[in-house]
Amino acid sequence: MRFHLKAPWPDFMTFYGTTATAAGIVVPKKYLTEVGDDGFKKHPVGAGPYKFVANKPGIEVELEAYPGYWRRVPNVKTLVMRSVPDATTRALMVKTGEADMAYALDGVDAEGLRGDPGVQIVATKHASIFWIEFTEQWDPKSPWHDQRLRLAVNYALDRQRINEAACLGFCPPAGVIVPRVMDFALQAEPVQYDLPKAKQLLAEAGYPNGLDAGEFTANPGFPTVADALVNDLNAAGIRVRQRQMERAAFYADWGAKKLRGLFMVGAGNSGNAATRVEAFIQSKGAYAYGGYPDIDELFQQQAGERDRAKREALLYRIQRLTIDRVMYAPVMDLRALMGVGPRITKHTITDVWMSPFPSYEDIEIKG
Repeated sequence: MRFHLKAPWPDFMTFYGTTATAAGIVVPKKYLTEVGDDGFKKHPVGAGPYKFVANKPGIEVELEAYPGYWRRVPNVKTLVMRSVPDATTRALMVKTGEADMAYALDGVDAEGLRGDPGVQIVATKHASIFWIEFTEQWDPKSPWHDQRLRLAVNYALDRQRINEAACLGFCPPAGVIVPRVMDFALQAEPVQYDLPKAKQLLAEAGYPNGLDAGEFTANPGFPTVADALVNDLNAAGIRVRQRQMERAAFYADWGAKKLRGLFMVGAGNSGNAATRVEAFIQSKGAYAYGGYPDIDELFQQQAGERDRAKREALLYRIQRLTIDRVMYAPVMDLRALMGVGPRITKHTITDVWMSPFPSYEDIEIKG
């Protein structure tokens, strides 16, 4: 298959050949046309190693190995993927043998499985990261317009302690909101924890007794990270109250720019630094609350730059500007902790580059 583009697009294969988007998913046009979108959702057909068998919406999906898959016949004949929102319950299911693998365990739950015979805790290496948004930094009337306050937040975060509590030490503290495993990611050092410096900056900004910063919302599923951030902010005098939201509502409100003040976000789609800049940093980004003309211009320059070294330099410059202007408070690269039960002899969790999911067709299991 050959594509002829009207203009240079260095990220064509990033969009069509990775999980940065769903643009490269192959589905049968005739079938989709016949059954329509609703019919396709009820019984999807794709080109992967497993075929759809049954679905209980919101509960589980059952898949069966497709023996004609081009790469190989999957080792495991039947996969049942079950939705279990609570991480403690997911960990318990691995402990009791009800599940062979549990995704994205919280640090406390993963720690509880460490001593179990045959159970492994495996950290992913996918392109995911947590950071705190400053949605009102572009509003001259907001306290968060003052760069000193945003810098105070950065100094207030004990990133290494958060990593150890929530991630058993597997999640490296972050200095920029582009995951370090991505192409063109600036390997920036995180701001070092300095509580006195955070309080000093608050005082210099006119808040010697601290600041009431309102509600703090965190993307659901990572309670230890969220609790630690709230505790660190309050300890510095940046007084926040944690607000709980359902996952779907959180991401809908984030995309609609309805979340205000400070909130914690996470993004785990693959791609490269340019795709992250496009979505979160440049002013027209789907999740951006504002931006800067010079960053927008640099983004447009790199989008058509075919010289890799020059493109890298442009993307490095953009990331450096986000640090210099304290646009965010990066927290840590997420290495999702996966619980793997004793029946699995080959988990393949880190086999797919920048993906949190295993290579399902290559998983090996006893019996």
